[in-house]
Amino acid sequence: MIVMPVPYNLRVKEEEKIYDKLIKQSDLGHVHIAPHALYTAAIFSILTRLKESKKQGADLLKKLRLYNGESVEGFKGSDIEDLRNEYTDEGMFGIDPRYVINRISSALIRRDTESINALDILRALKEGLDQHASISKEQRERYLNFISIARKEYDEIAKKEVQKAFVYSYEESAKTMMDNYLDNVEAYCNSNRLRDPVTGEELEADERLMRSIEEQIGISENAKRAFREEILIRISAFARKGKRFDYNTHDRLREAIEKKLFADLKDVVKITTSTKTPDEHQLKKINEVTRRLVEEHGYTPISANELLRYVGSLLNR
Repeated sequence: MIVMPVPYNLRVKEEEKIYDKLIKQSDLGHVHIAPHALYTAAIFSILTRLKESKKQGADLLKKLRLYNGESVEGFKGSDIEDLRNEYTDEGMFGIDPRYVINRISSALIRRDTESINALDILRALKEGLDQHASISKEQRERYLNFISIARKEYDEIAKKEVQKAFVYSYEESAKTMMDNYLDNVEAYCNSNRLRDPVTGEELEADERLMRSIEEQIGISENAKRAFREEILIRISAFARKGKRFDYNTHDRLREAIEKKLFADLKDVVKITTSTKTPDEHQLKKINEVTRRLVEEHGYTPISANELLRYVGSLLNR
């Protein structure tokens, strides 16, 4: 017998597919697993399989995102190959998919339910570490830290999910905000004035609007011009190729728009999701948001309500 070591997968998206396939093949196929639950578990698993890079600024989470095919500020495509070549044994250690599936199964048994979310899975993974005889105390501490990182990633996903459900026609609202931002950026960079579509009055670029969006992703006052000029360069590059620069084209600007939309809605979301005795208006809003989460985002009424309560608790911290 010749043993051929095969490394574990190192891409979150592929890991999530593995879990989904294993669940469908098991006796858990009837279970409703809330959106992003398996993705969150995959973040934890992949982190356990990675090694810290010596490359400056490449922490494990950034490395995970690069391996997953995501854009990360300060890194380019060629950096991924450098990171892969840094360690040849990545994926030869860490948590395996079967362990995750077993912990999901134990969480379902404990809750006696046919629905499970990301927090249930993370909790089960954490409890399972105490029973994992093959890991050392040092490994356990390291894995607990990865569960904490995965939890923080899920927190951001959860808030964004609720944000989208609260904003009627979310994509349209995001597109309108981005178009407004881009109009002002173009006027600012080219030293032009904008014309009010209603009054015809010529106006200076709206600095307050631009900064309110840029500050969401930490663009400093000194860095704002470089960021705006980079946006215009990207728009021109797309135009030369006959493509249109849209909401999903620039990852950092999309993140800024999303955070700005959520910041504007934060008080409404906070009050609506956290009140124990909602009034008629709040109850109507909760029902609308729940319906949207079910019909457009893949939740059940139970998992949608769990999500709303959780996001409400996050906003009250």
